[in-house]
Amino acid sequence: MITLVTIIHVLVCVVLILVILLQAGKGGGMGAAFGGGGSQTVFGGRGAQTFLGKVTSACAGIFMLTSLTLAYHASHTSSVVRPDRSVAPAPLPAAPAPPSGGAAAPAVPSVPQSPGAEQPAGSAPAPVVPGAPAPARK
Repeated sequence: MITLVTIIHVLVCVVLILVILLQAGKGGGMGAAFGGGGSQTVFGGRGAQTFLGKVTSACAGIFMLTSLTLAYHASHTSSVVRPDRSVAPAPLPAAPAPPSGGAAAPAVPSVPQSPGAEQPAGSAPAPVVPGAPAPARK
């Protein structure tokens, strides 16, 4: 049923666009190119509306009815995507716990020494702290 209403809606849209483009406007418009002047009056010279005007009114009425029908149907149907509630979401991995024994000091990478620099016996290289000035060389 709703498929039929959708097909009618689309067809009426196309016809409505074409009929509106064919009507004669203030400057003649597309209707003048196809003879849409005063020759298409339904009731002679004193007719209230041209044939294209009546077709436009009928198409506009059908368009409004199909629009309301489709909107009503869309608001009273459930979503196409339905979440499956039987599957539990996967738990997030836990962050590794810090080692016990108080606050752990951040690990500082060792700095490789240049080949020409000699290190005094029994001393470890000084740790490098980002943003700190470089130690003075002797």
